[in-house]
Amino acid sequence: MMDTTPLRDAYRALLDAALTVADSSDTSPVPPGGEWNAEQILAHVALVNAATIAAVSCVAAGSNTTYDNRMALDTWTIERLIALAGGNTGLRDRIRLQGDALCALGGPMLSDVELDTPVPTRLLSKDTILADQPMSLRDLITGLAEVELPGHTKQLLALLSC
Repeated sequence: MMDTTPLRDAYRALLDAALTVADSSDTSPVPPGGEWNAEQILAHVALVNAATIAAVSCVAAGSNTTYDNRMALDTWTIERLIALAGGNTGLRDRIRLQGDALCALGGPMLSDVELDTPVPTRLLSKDTILADQPMSLRDLITGLAEVELPGHTKQLLALLSC
């Protein structure tokens, strides 16, 4: 069984940062060139969450799965999700619910064997390949808690100084 406390804490920090940015006097901080605004960051995180939930669900069902974050980097997909979710507030609500789902699914529901299941993975950041190899489902979930969510929390807070 996996302790999801770090994941829950990472979601809380991200959502607190997103709310801080949304409540700032500058209602739409403009990011530096080539960077995302708050809604784009949140949509990206929601897409990563959806891919992670899909992978967790497949492993729990005994199905083969892959993990590929390229759709979460696609501009059209990000903008479409912003519209579908209803903007910043809807994205924050979606991420909160996805975080609750991942903590429930990744914690008490999955056995250690399931968590250690190798998942063919392709992870990109901008145009850089971070991983193109099998990773355990546990490592994918831990990566959210330790790298992905904290990185985007910092990215959101950096908007306050733009």
